[in-house]
Amino acid sequence: MRSKARAGEHSVLTIGDAKLGGEHFALIAGPCTVESRDQTLATAQVVKDAGATLLRGGAYKPRTSPYAFHGLGEAGLRILAEAKAATGLPVVTELMDVRDLGAILEVADVIQIGARNMQNYSLLTEVGRTRRPVMIKRGLSSTIDELLMAAEYVLKEGNERVILCERGIRTFETAYRFTLDLAAVAVLKRLTHLPVVVDPSHAAGRRELVEPLALAAAAAGADGVMVEVHPAPDEAICDGPQALACEDLAALAARLEQVVAITGKRIATAVV
Repeated sequence: MRSKARAGEHSVLTIGDAKLGGEHFALIAGPCTVESRDQTLATAQVVKDAGATLLRGGAYKPRTSPYAFHGLGEAGLRILAEAKAATGLPVVTELMDVRDLGAILEVADVIQIGARNMQNYSLLTEVGRTRRPVMIKRGLSSTIDELLMAAEYVLKEGNERVILCERGIRTFETAYRFTLDLAAVAVLKRLTHLPVVVDPSHAAGRRELVEPLALAAAAAGADGVMVEVHPAPDEAICDGPQALACEDLAALAARLEQVVAITGKRIATAVV
């Protein structure tokens, strides 16, 4: 069967009142994990004020240790729904288990499939049947072809609203958490019509590297970046070292706007 990913085209997705793809560059920002109502609502307001396109936040979190914090679950979704209502920003949140799909569909404007689930084909098939936009993160050790095949599982169900996310891959380098493969951005833009987003936070693992990697991703032709933001990063329950402080997001947005303009795009602020 022929691939449903079309080369030489550039799809534009409408997500709520925001757009992603083509000339529309998305700044997606928010907490790695929904820790509390106050933390999430405060961060969401900062994200809105910075002119971001979408709000990210995890109600369910995959963690290497079974004893780590795995998110607030449905309580976290209710907090995200409140943040969405308060700011008007569309929400990106991760789905880990098909049993949670119904609850997530009530809140999520974009369903995120994380790196660990990139090859969970039954999960991909189910989200393909929803017609909800789906962001698929590249697996920690996955090839570009494997990422594209993961996307095909969603596309074959008739859901063409797929976003590909480069988030860094495992290599022998230890100076940072993962190696951000910016060549993948250029390759994916040539091979497929799907929007490509970059997550510099997970790749870097260190907040001082997030901005340069985000700017490099924009210069490489990405359709958006997704960054983690926290009111008090040093007190974050998880991934604090890679989260930007809230006061740093506006400065990043301003610098991104300059780089994005050079590539012929503009940051697509959600209309509230």
